[in-house]
Amino acid sequence: MNDAHAQSLSDAAADRDGDGACVAAARRGDRAAFEGLYRRHAGWLLPVLWRLAGGDRARAEDWLQEAFVLAWQKLDQLRDDDAFPAWLKRLAVNLALAEQRRGRLVLAEGTIDRAAPEPPWPAADLDLERAIVGLPERARQVLVLFHLAGLGHAEIGQAMGIDPGTSKAQLHRARSLLKERLA
Repeated sequence: MNDAHAQSLSDAAADRDGDGACVAAARRGDRAAFEGLYRRHAGWLLPVLWRLAGGDRARAEDWLQEAFVLAWQKLDQLRDDDAFPAWLKRLAVNLALAEQRRGRLVLAEGTIDRAAPEPPWPAADLDLERAIVGLPERARQVLVLFHLAGLGHAEIGQAMGIDPGTSKAQLHRARSLLKERLA
């Protein structure tokens, strides 16, 4: 069977059965199935990581690649094949936050004063995207983790090493700043 045919079979299985069939095939070593998962999920995950990276596209793309490599390596640990998107998002967010905790990620603190970069995808609301990446680092991270990654304040607090109350305060700060900037 040629690669193109195998790829189309993997894509067809994903479309018909959701992620479960592709995850099961990838777990058996089917690289084409895993490539299908990449094509299916990279597009929505990159913007989340881009926002966490403060608009640093290269860093977001690195995290995306690292998350998929880690997902391939840990695929046997996934209990529910259909939960792949949530599991992948958690892997990616944890990678990004771990890098920040290790001090490898250095984001400019004066983000309010600098011009926010444009997102690497067609944005429905470019002003909103620029306002998000222009937020102070901690407020932006809490906003992204809460609204885009779907984490609760306790989870955000644990992931970022802050109190859940601080997470709530940072979310309020982020929302207030966005409201000001978009008014």
